[in-house]
Amino acid sequence: MHSHPAVRERLFLERVFLLLDARSLTSGLQTAIDILVLIFAFEFAYLLRFDFEFGDQPFKDMLHQGCYVVVLQAVALQMTGVSSFIWRYIGLMEIKTFLKAALISSLPALALRLWLPETFQTWRVPFSIIVIDTGLAFGGVLAVRVLRRALYEHDDARQRTEAPSQSRGRKRTLLIGAGRVGMMAAREIRNHSSHELEIKGFVDDDRNLHKSMAQGVPVMGTTADLPRLVAEHDIDLVIISIAEVSRREVKRITSICDAIPVPVKIVPAMSELLEGKVNFSRIRDLQIEDLLGRAPVHLDQEEIQRLVTDRAVLVSGAGGSIGSELTRQIARFKPSVILLVERAEFALFNIERELREAWPELSIVPLIADVGDEPRMRSIFATYAPAMVLHAAAHKHVPMMESNPTEAVKNNILATRTLARLAGEAKVGVFVMISTDKAVRPRSVMGASKRMAELVVQSLNGHYDTRFLVVRFGNVIGSAGSVIPLFREQIGKGGPVTVTHPDMLRYFMTIPEASQLVLQAAAIGEGSEIFILDMGEPVKILDLAKDTIRLSGFKPNEDIDIVFTGLRPGEKLFEELETKGENISKTKHPKIFIGRIAPSTREKVDEDLEQLSVLAQHERHDQIRVLLNAILPEAQVSTDAEAHSARRLQTA
Repeated sequence: MHSHPAVRERLFLERVFLLLDARSLTSGLQTAIDILVLIFAFEFAYLLRFDFEFGDQPFKDMLHQGCYVVVLQAVALQMTGVSSFIWRYIGLMEIKTFLKAALISSLPALALRLWLPETFQTWRVPFSIIVIDTGLAFGGVLAVRVLRRALYEHDDARQRTEAPSQSRGRKRTLLIGAGRVGMMAAREIRNHSSHELEIKGFVDDDRNLHKSMAQGVPVMGTTADLPRLVAEHDIDLVIISIAEVSRREVKRITSICDAIPVPVKIVPAMSELLEGKVNFSRIRDLQIEDLLGRAPVHLDQEEIQRLVTDRAVLVSGAGGSIGSELTRQIARFKPSVILLVERAEFALFNIERELREAWPELSIVPLIADVGDEPRMRSIFATYAPAMVLHAAAHKHVPMMESNPTEAVKNNILATRTLARLAGEAKVGVFVMISTDKAVRPRSVMGASKRMAELVVQSLNGHYDTRFLVVRFGNVIGSAGSVIPLFREQIGKGGPVTVTHPDMLRYFMTIPEASQLVLQAAAIGEGSEIFILDMGEPVKILDLAKDTIRLSGFKPNEDIDIVFTGLRPGEKLFEELETKGENISKTKHPKIFIGRIAPSTREKVDEDLEQLSVLAQHERHDQIRVLLNAILPEAQVSTDAEAHSARRLQTA
């Protein structure tokens, strides 16, 4: 019965697997197995030491010494946490813990050998036995766990081979990238038997890895071989599993896969994994952010901690895209309290709830307030005494501000002056205003209002103890009212996708990246600087529209049309990040630059603001445009007549 060798082997493995199965291995049984291994290791060390022949005295010594040596080793396993390891997941990372346990247990035995007198010979373990036993004992304990993992993986592989019908229902998958992220992704997929993916191989452009095996999966070729590999192995899906893959590389791989064609997904970036946002099992579709993203930002954590930790931080516009992300980044550094200033009730409710769920121990104060309401803001400063103010509240929609220039003046300029002055009077440590590339040689009311706000902030520096700074950057991916959410909405309706001009260029940055660099600039700024963030290469809006359509599963101008609507009032074909004469210089952070331009005097700025305030109160739209052009020599803001003509042509 059961005479066939393969059947006997299978039955034997099943019995061993059952013995070492995690469900039957209670902590007590695991400890018992460890103790047995330690005892046998010590006895075998003695047998080796005496060539398997020893008299009564060595035997008695072995019994005496074995008692306390095994106890020492068992205690070392508990102290170092070896006993808490899950046996079937043992790996290279855990080996150092075994080495640490071996060292801890051998030191007392060595000390007794050196310091005990000859009269205590029975308790003095020979050096050779200490060395042999340590190696055998902890090697044996490790070996049992490695055997458990090997049996688990063997059984898992057997189940996959014995369930061809289930395997046929899975998507045959290639992983691009046989590095650390690829290994971890392969392990996660294989450890989840319910996963819908079946890994057929790795693809990696490092030719040294070709024809090698990783996680039991072959490395089949380079990305150039993808068309052949997809055809030969009937691949259903390609997953990009490269750590912090560049935008250019994602676009290149996507182009290859589009031409085959085969669907592409991506493993979450390491930054997302470390922040706990997603798991490896949450392999997701490519998003436009993957095509626009760049290398991760590396912050000087210590500088930001000194600025934020255990201090009160106020964020204006806390419910907006930038303001809300600033609060998330600040929360990581454990301030004493975060003051969320926002006049939109629902936006404030959402960010407060999110922060309380993510950081329940953090003190969070939601404050419904308009930053231009001086009595209300003065009360907030007096009550909470913030040490840092991040001013993100602003009107930012270019065409809308063309129609509402008085509101742009009130909110973007006058409210900024109110908030900045109050910060100075309250002796706030640092005040940071969030600005935009549209403030450079502005052609719109919005851009001109932000440039005026920059001058306001600069003019206050030196008049108070506060450091007043400006941080200027371009478009942030996915922010409210930006082009990408608009494209997605248009695609969801079946199109068309509207692009104002085929040659329009814009800079893009992810919201977390921009927010992190704002904090870094706040930490390194001395006062009066305009910090300019490195936005990388500008992106064609037309290319962005095509990529968004493709990632939604459609073909541009076949499934979804692209329509050109013409430039809107106040828009430019391309944006700039620096004004002529700003003398851009480097900072110690590679992604932050300083634009040093001589600020206007406080008296001149106050005089200009008084005129703008009067015009805003009386709704003098056209005079506001004229005055902005006069105050800012580089500005080219359209008049009401020009703006009306542009809107009429656009509608036509």
